[in-house]
Amino acid sequence: MNSEQKSEQKSEQISDRLGALSMEQMTNAQRVVAQAIIDGPRGAVYGPFVPLLRSPELMQHAQRMGEYLRFRSAIGSRLSELAILVTARQWNQKVEWAIHAPIAAQCGIDRAIIDAIGARQSPHGLREDEAAVIDFCTELHCNKKVSDATYAKARRLFGEHGVVDLMGLNGYYTFLAMIMNSAQTALPKDAEWILPE
Repeated sequence: MNSEQKSEQKSEQISDRLGALSMEQMTNAQRVVAQAIIDGPRGAVYGPFVPLLRSPELMQHAQRMGEYLRFRSAIGSRLSELAILVTARQWNQKVEWAIHAPIAAQCGIDRAIIDAIGARQSPHGLREDEAAVIDFCTELHCNKKVSDATYAKARRLFGEHGVVDLMGLNGYYTFLAMIMNSAQTALPKDAEWILPE
């Protein structure tokens, strides 16, 4: 394979398969769900909603679940953002990371913790609730289940409602990671927080 073919292959691997659509390119159903996102707390169609727009009904249901989990989960924004980062790291999802790492920092997650998760290292100086979230999410992703001890700690700290929302965060952001990894969704142009390889 010559250098031109290698360059072409590399550009194909990083191309955005399901890039942004203008309002003029959208069907009526796509415009309706896009406008609902624009009018909601997100304020714009970005990240996973760009490829999801190709399936308007799926996008409508997905964004409603995500709106609850991101903005109103029983464990609060700080811990929700931490769970999102653990999930993004597990799936090597750079768009999810670029969007949520700065939000996590704004919500009170220490930069050293964010950097450690990004580097696949064990963070130090965790609060008890942060350690519980990281342990729960890591076990769920790596072992496909959660140990009795980890579950009991999360239940003690967050209650059953919180534990179910924590499970939901892992599942929802895994779903979004799968969508964006398959679609090869492009990083935001202004991304400052880059997930290490």
